[in-house]
Amino acid sequence: MHTSLANLHPNPGWNAAYSPIGKHCILELYHCSSDKLNNEAFLRSTITKAVHSAGATLLQLISHRFEPQGITGLALLAESHLSIHTWPEARYAAVDVFTCGDHTMPDRACHELAAALEAGDYNLQSFLRETPHALPSHRRDALIS
Repeated sequence: MHTSLANLHPNPGWNAAYSPIGKHCILELYHCSSDKLNNEAFLRSTITKAVHSAGATLLQLISHRFEPQGITGLALLAESHLSIHTWPEARYAAVDVFTCGDHTMPDRACHELAAALEAGDYNLQSFLRETPHALPSHRRDALIS
């Protein structure tokens, strides 16, 4: 059976009252290789490897190199996104990985990035994203206000 991108929706038909729809990881990388943080081609390749290690589907990858230094990269995934922002002068990178569905592992992408950028230290926080169906309507209204 041939699978098209239109069929890759991460959680078709989920309708439970309070369903987890995905996992969101926030990663801070410290004491990284300045050269790698400022190498756009290297970062694009590393992002692609990280996406694949997470079991996600890369739809598009865009990046921008700032002068005199620093890069922002954004991977649009069938399952959501991966973004990275680098500060080579501080040897620091901020990463955000959100994937929907139960077939992806965004924490693997984070570990791939930490290793590739030779992070001396990192802080990884993750949490589940859940649908709001079970929330009382007055709470939903309060969130919008």
